Amino acid sequence: MTKTMLAILKVLDTQPEKICGSRNISKHLKIHGVDLTERTVRYHLRILDERGFTKVYGREGRLITQKGKVELSQASVSDKIGFIISKIETLSYLTNLDLETHQGDIILNISFFPEAKRKEAFKVMKPVFSSPYVMSDRIVLKNSGEAIGDIVVPHGQIGFGTVCSVTINGIFLKAGIPITSKFGGVLQIHDEPLRFTSLISYEGSSLDPLEIFIRSRMTDIDGVIRNRSGKILASFREIPVVSVEKAMELREKLKEKGIGGILLIGNPNQPLLEIPVSMDKAGMVIVGGLNPVAALEEAGIPNVSKAMSTLYKFSDLVRFTDII
Repeated sequence: MTKTMLAILKVLDTQPEKICGSRNISKHLKIHGVDLTERTVRYHLRILDERGFTKVYGREGRLITQKGKVELSQASVSDKIGFIISKIETLSYLTNLDLETHQGDIILNISFFPEAKRKEAFKVMKPVFSSPYVMSDRIVLKNSGEAIGDIVVPHGQIGFGTVCSVTINGIFLKAGIPITSKFGGVLQIHDEPLRFTSLISYEGSSLDPLEIFIRSRMTDIDGVIRNRSGKILASFREIPVVSVEKAMELREKLKEKGIGGILLIGNPNQPLLEIPVSMDKAGMVIVGGLNPVAALEEAGIPNVSKAMSTLYKFSDLVRFTDII
């Protein structure tokens, strides 16, 4: 398997109930930083067909097979290392939200949970969305068979989209402030942010760190909400020292526009929550966009999440309180 073939399988895997042609595949690949012509996509698809990883449906396109899903999950880990940081950089560049007009694209995490658990799930997530530990109170909600961006909601499931923290990277980049994403982690809270108890480097991981922490049930969102003491998902990033003042101003502007998430901005060349920074950098701690879903996991509600899933129009989001 080549990286190109893996990228094509990833695109097909996001649309389990939708046949996808070479034109659409080429379009979706660009979001992940892979620029291929339709002709080149068709060439690779023929190889995938021969190996049984995809199935042809006339001129309409392909579907990924079960064999293809298995191959995608077991493909060479060395090919996947660096995929997360590359995806962060690509989506950051493609984010184009205009804070004045609320027009443009942000990045969504997409989660699924059973339709039968809808009321229970909303009850669990409601206090999280009222806390300072969410990126935004704006979400996307879709029913079975509907699509969130490129991803179709599976049968019997609710599709739930939350604003991804990488959106901050894109907004800062457009404002002339480059952000370096260093770690995803579990942040201990005791009235206020205390320290990171676990960290995974974005550059050295083949999986999104926050997804790993959710599956491992390493959070205590409920404790933070009820007792102001527990553990949440968060990430550690760096910005240039010369941009700290501008970053402070932008954080306040983001809050006014309904996007929070920036918990702390550190002092130049000084550790932040015991994490050292590179020379001429300042640290920044941002809450994880999947904190509401981590609360579902703690409550025993089955869920599946895909961080940094798709670009989505910010103007199409709705407030969480408007749908419960």
